[in-house]
Amino acid sequence: MPILCRVTRGDFTESIHVVFAVAVDENGETFFSTGDPHYLTCVRSALKPFQAAAAIKAGAVDAAGFSDHHIALMCASHKGEKKHVETAQHMLEKLDLTINDYECGAHYPSDKGTRWRMIKEGKKALALHNNCSGKHVGMLALAKHLNQEIYNYTQKNHPVQEMIFTLLQEYTGLETIPTSIDGCSAPTPFMTLTTIARLFQKLGTESYPELKRAYHAMVKHPFLVSGSDTFDTLFIEAMEGRGVTKIGGESIRGVSIKKADGGCIGLALKVLDGNFRALSPATMRLLEHLQLLDKKELSRLERFSTIGLKNHNQIKIGRIEAMVDE
Repeated sequence: MPILCRVTRGDFTESIHVVFAVAVDENGETFFSTGDPHYLTCVRSALKPFQAAAAIKAGAVDAAGFSDHHIALMCASHKGEKKHVETAQHMLEKLDLTINDYECGAHYPSDKGTRWRMIKEGKKALALHNNCSGKHVGMLALAKHLNQEIYNYTQKNHPVQEMIFTLLQEYTGLETIPTSIDGCSAPTPFMTLTTIARLFQKLGTESYPELKRAYHAMVKHPFLVSGSDTFDTLFIEAMEGRGVTKIGGESIRGVSIKKADGGCIGLALKVLDGNFRALSPATMRLLEHLQLLDKKELSRLERFSTIGLKNHNQIKIGRIEAMVDE
């Protein structure tokens, strides 16, 4: 049975979101699954730590003079807050590039306060505000390091993307990886949930220097990975180096958790209808069910286990809660 996220209105069930999930051990073997572990889905922004790893492994990060907080932004789906935008701008300056070199497109920040201030002040959204701006400046750094044209760096046949997908093939053992186009115009792969869980298992090991560096950058700078009041940032903070998570579009998530014995567990979750409101409760229910968090970690993340729902008069009208079939 899949994880079911029940949305209530009063004591009645109004909606149910279906969630598939997979957990793999330190050997990449599945030790728990709910729903279809071979479900093929788009990785979307959950892939960002592995895209960043290509630039790290190639030497592009060091050549550009990027530090850990720059790497964290390369792994980020950020909210377009001041620190995110300033970090992306600083990275562009290190490369002697401008926002005109971005191919990710522009959108207003997802942070409501920042967005409302910009609209009130008549400011236009820039590519720097795009939640993928860090990932893209990492790709630009890789293009420059490879002495390639930066134009069309988002095209699948560009050496930047070819290097990223070659590395993904190394990590996954897949000969071919089907792709489509992401919201930021870069190629995005489709993989099974088991394959995604195995990727995140590798992220938390010490076996791949480039992944180790991405992991620790996320741990050191969790705010840059997502932003204010978000599950990804607060999860990484709560785990205090023991785990990271990365969300992706249409409600996909990967999780990496280190074990006390030095091993690492990888998880992947997908809300089938793509609704983000079900993802955090489902993640917490899975972690609780597998007993992967200690009491302190559970306490710090308790607010995400059951989401209270209020109407426009702030009257409590229901909740979102996840259930795992025992």
